[in-house]
Amino acid sequence: MKCDNCGFENKDSAKFCTKCGAVLNNNEVKPANNTKYIIIALAIVIVVLVGCIGYFAGTMNSGDVQSNDNSAKNASSQSSSSSDDSSSGESAQTQSVSSSQSSSSSESKSWELIGSYSGSGSGSQTISVPAGQIRVELSAYPIKNYATNHLYVTGSNGHSGGVDWGSHSDVETRSDSFSYTSSSSQTFTINYYETVSWQVEFYRYQ
Repeated sequence: MKCDNCGFENKDSAKFCTKCGAVLNNNEVKPANNTKYIIIALAIVIVVLVGCIGYFAGTMNSGDVQSNDNSAKNASSQSSSSSDDSSSGESAQTQSVSSSQSSSSSESKSWELIGSYSGSGSGSQTISVPAGQIRVELSAYPIKNYATNHLYVTGSNGHSGGVDWGSHSDVETRSDSFSYTSSSSQTFTINYYETVSWQVEFYRYQ
């Protein structure tokens, strides 16, 4: 720090001239020093930013190149595999599709209720049942044990089922079921006698 009064060179940190004792005006130096530090700091920040941008740009380009290489390899591999196994693949695919359709068809089928009939007392009624794989479920509860209480379901195709009670049977609900397959519709007669309640249900596998 140069003294403005006598021209003596003092230390930068001195506030008074060592030679003449005059007050040193060091305000002009500090801004210069601060400006120098600011410029250095900005230069460092710029260098760091440029380095980071270059690094990320290189990484992205490398990733794109690798991705393109992998895509090209996969496409080439798939194309080669497809061309090598075309004949056997078509046969296997046909069998797979056929097996899948068959499996799907069998899995999707279930017993669906197509008719439900119920009542009480004594009487009979006739109904028509469509063709298909049919299952019949029936149950009844008698008024009391007359040894003639019953519920019978008889089809025109000869299939039948039913429940009845003997003279020494318990007065309780009884059930029965039977199944058949027919390519045409069938007529069934429901015959019931002295019942508190009865029910007949027809299911078709579809």
